[in-house]
Amino acid sequence: MTTILLVDDDHALLRALRIGLGARGYDVAEAWTGGDGIAQASLRAPDVIVLDLGLPDLDGIEVCRQIRQWSDVPIIVLSAAGHEGRKVTALDEGADDYVTKPFGMAELEARIRVVLRRRSASSADASRPELSVGRLAVDLVHHMATLDGEPLDLTGREFDFLAYLARHAGKICTHHMILTEVWGAGYGDEAHYLRVYAHRIRQKLGDAGAMLHTQPGIGYQLLDH
Repeated sequence: MTTILLVDDDHALLRALRIGLGARGYDVAEAWTGGDGIAQASLRAPDVIVLDLGLPDLDGIEVCRQIRQWSDVPIIVLSAAGHEGRKVTALDEGADDYVTKPFGMAELEARIRVVLRRRSASSADASRPELSVGRLAVDLVHHMATLDGEPLDLTGREFDFLAYLARHAGKICTHHMILTEVWGAGYGDEAHYLRVYAHRIRQKLGDAGAMLHTQPGIGYQLLDH
Protein backbone atom coordinates (compact mmCIF):
# COMPACT_ATOMS: atom_id res chain seq x y z
CA MET A 1 0.00 0.00 0.00
CA THR A 2 1.25 3.49 -0.87
CA THR A 3 2.12 5.53 2.23
CA ILE A 4 1.57 9.30 2.26
CA LEU A 5 3.18 11.36 5.03
CA LEU A 6 1.27 14.58 5.76
CA VAL A 7 3.26 17.30 7.55
CA ASP A 8 0.98 20.15 8.64
CA ASP A 9 -0.08 21.81 11.88
CA ASP A 10 -3.66 22.43 10.71
CA HIS A 11 -5.48 19.60 12.48
CA ALA A 12 -8.73 20.14 10.58
CA LEU A 13 -6.92 19.91 7.25
CA LEU A 14 -5.03 16.82 8.37
CA ARG A 15 -8.27 15.13 9.36
CA ALA A 16 -9.87 15.94 6.00
CA LEU A 17 -6.82 14.68 4.09
CA ARG A 18 -6.57 11.54 6.23
CA ILE A 19 -10.20 10.69 5.51
CA GLY A 20 -10.05 11.63 1.83
CA LEU A 21 -6.79 9.87 1.01
CA GLY A 22 -7.62 6.90 3.23
CA ALA A 23 -10.87 6.42 1.31
CA ARG A 24 -8.81 6.30 -1.90
CA GLY A 25 -6.69 3.42 -0.61
CA TYR A 26 -3.63 5.27 0.73
CA ASP A 27 -1.95 4.55 4.06
CA VAL A 28 -1.73 7.97 5.74
CA ALA A 29 0.80 9.06 8.38
CA GLU A 30 0.76 12.47 10.06
CA ALA A 31 3.22 14.90 11.60
CA TRP A 32 2.32 18.24 13.18
CA THR A 33 5.80 19.76 13.25
CA GLY A 34 8.78 19.91 10.94
CA GLY A 35 10.97 17.98 13.37
CA ASP A 36 8.44 15.18 13.65
CA GLY A 37 8.03 15.19 9.87
CA ILE A 38 11.76 14.64 9.38
CA ALA A 39 11.78 11.87 11.97
CA GLN A 40 8.77 10.10 10.44
CA ALA A 41 10.21 10.45 6.94
CA SER A 42 13.26 8.56 8.20
CA LEU A 43 11.42 5.92 10.20
CA ARG A 44 8.46 5.20 7.91
CA ALA A 45 10.10 5.72 4.48
CA PRO A 46 6.86 7.07 2.91
CA ASP A 47 6.22 6.96 -0.82
CA VAL A 48 5.19 10.64 -0.95
CA ILE A 49 5.42 13.55 1.49
CA VAL A 50 2.84 16.35 1.47
CA LEU A 51 4.56 19.21 3.29
CA ASP A 52 3.12 22.52 4.45
CA LEU A 53 5.59 25.41 4.22
CA GLY A 54 4.21 27.15 7.32
CA LEU A 55 5.10 24.99 10.34
CA PRO A 56 5.39 26.00 14.01
CA ASP A 57 8.99 24.90 14.61
CA LEU A 58 10.99 24.58 11.38
CA ASP A 59 10.32 26.36 8.13
CA GLY A 60 8.91 23.91 5.57
CA ILE A 61 11.71 24.77 3.16
CA GLU A 62 14.27 23.77 5.79
CA VAL A 63 12.39 20.49 6.30
CA CYS A 64 12.57 19.86 2.55
CA ARG A 65 16.28 20.73 2.52
CA GLN A 66 17.08 18.34 5.35
CA ILE A 67 15.10 15.44 3.89
CA ARG A 68 16.84 15.93 0.54
CA GLN A 69 20.20 15.31 2.20
CA TRP A 70 19.38 11.59 2.48
CA SER A 71 16.17 10.83 0.54
CA ASP A 72 14.73 11.32 -2.95
CA VAL A 73 11.12 10.71 -1.79
CA PRO A 74 8.70 12.87 -3.83
CA ILE A 75 7.70 16.00 -1.90
CA ILE A 76 4.61 18.06 -2.69
CA VAL A 77 4.58 21.37 -0.83
CA LEU A 78 1.47 23.24 0.28
CA SER A 79 1.70 27.01 -0.10
CA ALA A 80 -0.61 29.94 0.57
CA ALA A 81 -1.85 31.87 -2.47
CA GLY A 82 0.47 34.67 -3.54
CA HIS A 83 3.63 33.17 -2.04
CA GLU A 84 5.35 32.74 -5.41
CA GLY A 85 8.85 33.22 -4.04
CA ARG A 86 8.31 30.52 -1.41
CA LYS A 87 7.21 28.04 -4.07
CA VAL A 88 10.27 28.78 -6.18
CA THR A 89 12.62 28.37 -3.20
CA ALA A 90 10.96 25.09 -2.22
CA LEU A 91 11.36 23.74 -5.75
CA ASP A 92 14.99 24.87 -5.80
CA GLU A 93 15.55 22.99 -2.54
CA GLY A 94 14.23 19.73 -3.98
CA ALA A 95 10.42 19.76 -3.82
CA ASP A 96 8.80 17.99 -6.76
CA ASP A 97 5.54 19.94 -7.03
CA TYR A 98 3.34 22.36 -5.17
CA VAL A 99 -0.36 22.88 -4.44
CA THR A 100 -1.77 26.29 -3.55
CA LYS A 101 -4.24 26.50 -0.68
CA PRO A 102 -7.17 26.16 -0.82
CA PHE A 103 -7.16 23.05 -3.00
CA GLY A 104 -9.48 20.15 -3.78
CA MET A 105 -8.87 16.52 -2.92
CA ALA A 106 -9.03 15.56 -6.60
CA GLU A 107 -6.23 18.00 -7.45
CA LEU A 108 -3.99 16.76 -4.65
CA GLU A 109 -4.57 13.11 -5.50
CA ALA A 110 -3.81 13.80 -9.17
CA ARG A 111 -0.51 15.40 -8.21
CA ILE A 112 0.31 12.46 -5.95
CA ARG A 113 -0.30 10.07 -8.85
CA VAL A 114 1.93 12.16 -11.12
CA VAL A 115 4.92 12.21 -8.74
CA LEU A 116 4.54 8.47 -8.12
CA ARG A 117 4.53 7.76 -11.87
CA ARG A 118 7.47 10.07 -12.36
CA ARG A 119 9.48 8.34 -9.64
CA SER A 120 8.76 4.94 -11.14
CA ALA A 121 9.76 6.13 -14.60
CA SER A 122 12.93 7.78 -13.26
CA SER A 123 13.98 4.53 -11.59
CA ALA A 124 13.40 2.60 -14.80
CA ASP A 125 15.27 5.16 -16.93
CA ALA A 126 18.14 5.87 -14.54
CA SER A 127 20.72 3.92 -16.55
CA ARG A 128 19.26 4.46 -20.01
CA PRO A 129 21.19 6.62 -22.49
CA GLU A 130 17.98 7.68 -24.25
CA LEU A 131 14.98 9.44 -22.75
CA SER A 132 11.48 9.42 -24.23
CA VAL A 133 8.89 12.09 -23.47
CA GLY A 134 5.80 11.65 -25.60
CA ARG A 135 6.80 12.20 -29.23
CA LEU A 136 10.26 13.38 -28.24
CA ALA A 137 13.37 11.17 -27.88
CA VAL A 138 16.60 12.52 -26.40
CA ASP A 139 19.82 10.57 -27.02
CA LEU A 140 22.23 11.57 -24.25
CA VAL A 141 25.15 9.61 -25.70
CA HIS A 142 25.06 11.02 -29.22
CA HIS A 143 23.82 14.44 -28.09
CA MET A 144 20.82 14.53 -30.40
CA ALA A 145 17.03 14.71 -30.16
CA THR A 146 14.29 13.50 -32.47
CA LEU A 147 10.60 14.30 -32.77
CA ASP A 148 8.46 11.51 -34.27
CA GLY A 149 11.72 9.94 -35.41
CA GLU A 150 12.91 13.06 -37.26
CA PRO A 151 16.10 14.76 -35.98
CA LEU A 152 15.80 18.22 -34.47
CA ASP A 153 18.33 20.84 -35.52
CA LEU A 154 19.37 22.01 -32.04
CA THR A 155 22.42 23.99 -30.97
CA GLY A 156 24.49 22.52 -28.14
CA ARG A 157 22.93 24.79 -25.54
CA GLU A 158 19.41 24.14 -26.83
CA PHE A 159 20.02 20.42 -26.56
CA ASP A 160 21.37 20.74 -23.02
CA PHE A 161 18.32 22.80 -22.00
CA LEU A 162 15.92 20.29 -23.54
CA ALA A 163 17.84 17.29 -22.16
CA TYR A 164 17.75 18.71 -18.63
CA LEU A 165 13.97 19.11 -18.85
CA ALA A 166 13.66 15.59 -20.31
CA ARG A 167 15.61 14.13 -17.37
CA HIS A 168 13.03 15.73 -15.09
CA ALA A 169 10.02 15.30 -17.38
CA GLY A 170 6.78 16.42 -15.78
CA LYS A 171 8.61 18.19 -12.97
CA ILE A 172 8.62 21.98 -12.67
CA CYS A 173 12.25 23.06 -13.07
CA THR A 174 12.93 26.55 -11.77
CA HIS A 175 14.91 29.19 -13.65
CA HIS A 176 17.72 28.85 -11.10
CA MET A 177 17.86 25.06 -11.43
CA ILE A 178 18.09 25.16 -15.23
CA LEU A 179 20.56 28.01 -15.42
CA THR A 180 22.88 26.51 -12.81
CA GLU A 181 22.86 23.08 -14.47
CA VAL A 182 23.03 24.16 -18.13
CA TRP A 183 24.89 27.49 -18.05
CA GLY A 184 26.82 27.19 -14.79
CA ALA A 185 26.76 28.58 -11.25
CA GLY A 186 27.45 32.17 -12.33
CA TYR A 187 24.26 32.41 -14.39
CA GLY A 188 21.66 31.58 -11.72
CA ASP A 189 19.82 34.90 -12.07
CA GLU A 190 19.89 35.32 -15.86
CA ALA A 191 16.30 34.18 -16.50
CA HIS A 192 16.09 36.16 -19.76
CA TYR A 193 18.43 33.58 -21.36
CA LEU A 194 15.79 30.94 -20.82
CA ARG A 195 13.00 32.90 -22.50
CA VAL A 196 15.10 33.20 -25.65
CA TYR A 197 16.10 29.54 -25.72
CA ALA A 198 12.61 28.30 -24.83
CA HIS A 199 11.20 30.30 -27.73
CA ARG A 200 13.76 28.82 -30.14
CA ILE A 201 13.13 25.27 -28.96
CA ARG A 202 9.35 25.68 -29.29
CA GLN A 203 9.81 26.89 -32.86
CA LYS A 204 11.90 23.83 -33.69
CA LEU A 205 9.34 21.52 -32.06
CA GLY A 206 6.67 22.98 -34.32
CA ASP A 207 3.20 21.67 -33.50
CA ALA A 208 4.67 19.89 -30.46
CA GLY A 209 5.96 23.15 -29.01
CA ALA A 210 3.32 23.09 -26.27
CA MET A 211 5.27 20.22 -24.67
CA LEU A 212 7.58 22.90 -23.29
CA HIS A 213 5.31 24.54 -20.77
CA THR A 214 6.07 27.84 -19.02
CA GLN A 215 5.33 28.21 -15.31
CA PRO A 216 5.17 32.03 -15.12
CA GLY A 217 7.64 33.49 -12.68
CA ILE A 218 8.90 30.03 -11.71
CA GLY A 219 10.41 28.04 -14.56
CA TYR A 220 9.67 25.41 -17.22
CA GLN A 221 8.17 21.95 -17.46
CA LEU A 222 8.43 19.35 -20.23
CA LEU A 223 5.17 17.44 -20.63
CA ASP A 224 4.44 14.32 -22.63
CA HIS A 225 1.50 15.85 -24.50
